[in-house]
Amino acid sequence: MTELGRRRRFLILGICCLSLLIVGMDVTIVNLALPSIRTDLHASVSGLQWTIDAYTVVLASLLILSGSTADRLGRRKTFQAGLALFTLGSLLCSVAPGLGWLIAFRMLQAVGGSMLNPVAMSIITNVFTDPRERARAIGVFASVVGLSLGIGPVVGGFLIESIGWRSIFWINIPIGIAAFVLAAVFIPESRAERARRVDPIGQVLAIVFLLSLTYAIIDAPRAGDSLRIWALAVLCTAALAAFVRYEARRTDPLIELRFFRSIPFSGATATAVCAFSALGAFLFMSTLYLQDVRGLSTVHAGLFLLPMAAMTVVFAPISGRLVASRGPRVPLVIAGTAMFLGTLPLTGLSDHFGYGWLLACYLVFGLGFGMVNAPITNTAVSGMPRSQAGVAAAIASTSRQVGTSLGVAVVGAVVSAGAGAGIRTEFSQASHTGWWIVVGCGAAVFVLAWVSTGRWALASASHVADLLSEDHPPTERIAR
Repeated sequence: MTELGRRRRFLILGICCLSLLIVGMDVTIVNLALPSIRTDLHASVSGLQWTIDAYTVVLASLLILSGSTADRLGRRKTFQAGLALFTLGSLLCSVAPGLGWLIAFRMLQAVGGSMLNPVAMSIITNVFTDPRERARAIGVFASVVGLSLGIGPVVGGFLIESIGWRSIFWINIPIGIAAFVLAAVFIPESRAERARRVDPIGQVLAIVFLLSLTYAIIDAPRAGDSLRIWALAVLCTAALAAFVRYEARRTDPLIELRFFRSIPFSGATATAVCAFSALGAFLFMSTLYLQDVRGLSTVHAGLFLLPMAAMTVVFAPISGRLVASRGPRVPLVIAGTAMFLGTLPLTGLSDHFGYGWLLACYLVFGLGFGMVNAPITNTAVSGMPRSQAGVAAAIASTSRQVGTSLGVAVVGAVVSAGAGAGIRTEFSQASHTGWWIVVGCGAAVFVLAWVSTGRWALASASHVADLLSEDHPPTERIAR
């Protein structure tokens, strides 16, 4: 590998961060626009859930394929293809004539988005070869999540209020084009010396599992104990069982199941699912509560979410430095504790809940979420052969998207079942169970922080790294 200069490395980091910025802003802006989309397109709560989950399910289904494709065909090439598709999908979303079309175009966005974050992380992992510098770079990369959370609600609120919800997709277009051009000029092409072969059967099984699981959860409140829900549950279980059995026998599986013999890696994956389930549920319930129950405008609702985002911006780089100096346990313990404490008061949410308490909860939750990203990403890629960096990073990113999908699906189903037809008038009471689920996610992050960072866990990671290195020597090719 040709060593790049410090200025060039951090320029590449900045370009990769642009991709995370548009994906992160898209999540918060679309959540903020849900009430407007419901009014304009006459959508039900389940329709709003699919507006979010159609994107995240497709994204989760294709992230690993995109990571391995980047390792095989070239990371810069795949990264640019993702930017092009995401930008095109954003343009089409802005002109969607109905809810079905909007969901379809969101899925196209997701195809492009699947080629961005894991591939960008793989590029960063291979550009920043020094472990300490890499940890700091990952901290900066993770802090962009907070920046996007902060920019998204404010910019989105003004756009929705002044122009309409369709304008929220326009902001992705100039950023996507700029990142595409900069990537062509400054990012060197790189690929793994030995990349995995395509696994179409594993890919189809993964998609069937995630879609059937999400569909069953979202549809359950309306369908009840129907044959369709039982059929989806059977299909979901069968797809998962077939996937595990099939992948265990492949030489080049879609998911390297041996990764999960590493306790830190498995812990990072589970932590990502829990943390992002909490975030997805938090944003979904907060935006509906602030606008439908408290009657705030989209601008004011966006400003209300700003403190949470600001805390994420502040604490994400601090988390990266803590990971570099003291390892992942400290930031993960802080993250789990803050997410738990930040949502515990919301389990008693009412129509007249004090604004001061609400802001305090958002601040503490934002602190926790800001601390969680860097240790997840660092643990996922550390110790793995660099030839498999794309796959390892993609699994971590997949866990995030699966978590977001589950958070929105489960909490949306709980709120729908509790509120029934009075979704606006009964929302506060119906959301209590949803907030307890978020509290549970915070507690799970805390427990996983201790379980996945002990001596026994670190020994398992070392064993898996040695095992994988025998099969995949850590060599890379980089060319302009």
